[in-house]
Amino acid sequence: MLNTLQDVFLMIRRKNTTIFTDAKDNTTVHELKKIIEGILKVPPANQQLFNKDNVVMSDSKYLSDYGLTSVTAKAQCPALIGLAIRQENGQFEPLEMTPFSLPPDLPDVMKGCEPNGSESP
Repeated sequence: MLNTLQDVFLMIRRKNTTIFTDAKDNTTVHELKKIIEGILKVPPANQQLFNKDNVVMSDSKYLSDYGLTSVTAKAQCPALIGLAIRQENGQFEPLEMTPFSLPPDLPDVMKGCEPNGSESP
């Protein structure tokens, strides 16, 4: 049986920054940090990645070791990974992922509409 590698879709969040990328399920955490380095110009040694349980991910482990697979991390619903950067004092900043803003409530004149666009009776 042919074991084909599957794409894992990731959403990496740090403060107000969001990076969307994909990798293979056998990508190591260190390899993912190198992908991030290409985007943010921050060396892997100065990055800390966190899984959905806010646990620091180990460089030598695979994404699949953290349950990040093509089944759990799809293009339409990427897996969330937190990112913290080492500060000038040598300490990592606290993990901070600014929540996405929510859209405002619909105006009352639009609330009476059915989803297909016709007015309700």
